Amino acid sequence: MEFLSVEWLDKPVWMWAGFLSVVALLLAFDLGVLNRRDQAMGIAESLRLSAFYIGFAMLFGAGIWWAHDAGHLATSDGTHAGVAFFTGFFIEKALSIDNVFVISLIFGYFAIPREYQYRALVWGIIGVIVLRGIMIGVGAALVQEYSWVLYVFGAFLIVTGIKMMVVPEGDPDIAKNPLVRFMRRHMRVSDTLHGQRFFVREPDPKTGAVVRVATPLFLALVVINIADLIFAVDSVPAIFAITTDTFIVYTANIMAILGLRALYFALAAMVHRFHYLKYALAMVLVFIGAKIFWNQIVGKVDPAISLGVTLAMITAGVLWSLWKTRPATVE
Repeated sequence: MEFLSVEWLDKPVWMWAGFLSVVALLLAFDLGVLNRRDQAMGIAESLRLSAFYIGFAMLFGAGIWWAHDAGHLATSDGTHAGVAFFTGFFIEKALSIDNVFVISLIFGYFAIPREYQYRALVWGIIGVIVLRGIMIGVGAALVQEYSWVLYVFGAFLIVTGIKMMVVPEGDPDIAKNPLVRFMRRHMRVSDTLHGQRFFVREPDPKTGAVVRVATPLFLALVVINIADLIFAVDSVPAIFAITTDTFIVYTANIMAILGLRALYFALAAMVHRFHYLKYALAMVLVFIGAKIFWNQIVGKVDPAISLGVTLAMITAGVLWSLWKTRPATVE
């Protein structure tokens, strides 16, 4: 068992294995116990399950905070592990709200009933764990080998934030998505759903031979995962701007995404209420990007200040959105 003590990406293998084991248990419980039957998840159930995941993430973050203060856990760049985790978690959580809108459009385009949506989202987390892991691993390697990459991340975040503030959003056209067109051209795809199954066997219309075909649920799953990867282009550099410790970056990302899947059914019905949140998120990205240049030129900003400013901006964006989009009162 000595290999468990071997360091991989600046942390012992047992830490990575322990975290991934916890995630695997949560997903198994989700799929095997909570959602073993096909049924639509209501808003109340969505909020309860999301509260569980958020509470679990808070406990996990508290454990990291305690381990850092007790001297059992140190980050590779000297930042406070607990502060970095919570800052990254809240940024990822807030940025993911926009993802909810895109996911709802994808499910609508493929006509996926609500009773199959949550199972597809949970299976999608497995893809996210792998894809985000690859993306974060590549980012960490680049930052370690070429420190100037952080400046690229900072400039990218500033440009992205400004773009979010000045460029109006448009609804993505799923039908014209290159990935959807590619899959329909190069894969056998069934025209109808087959319950929760991603693949089925059907007679080929040309030859009559029984062949394996993908269902619309599988196409929706693939497109959702690619959409998540695109959204990660914003969130991953944002967390790298807070800390370059790969373990903190990865765990904060995954913990935020686990709860988002549960919260989807509550947010999808009221995502329009968060219209003004994007401006707060834009300011967060500009702030985090500018902080990279400040840290390198002037000196490091206190991580607690970064966490406080980030939370204040996100909270203000949420409250302002809810206030501005409140239902009109009838006199």
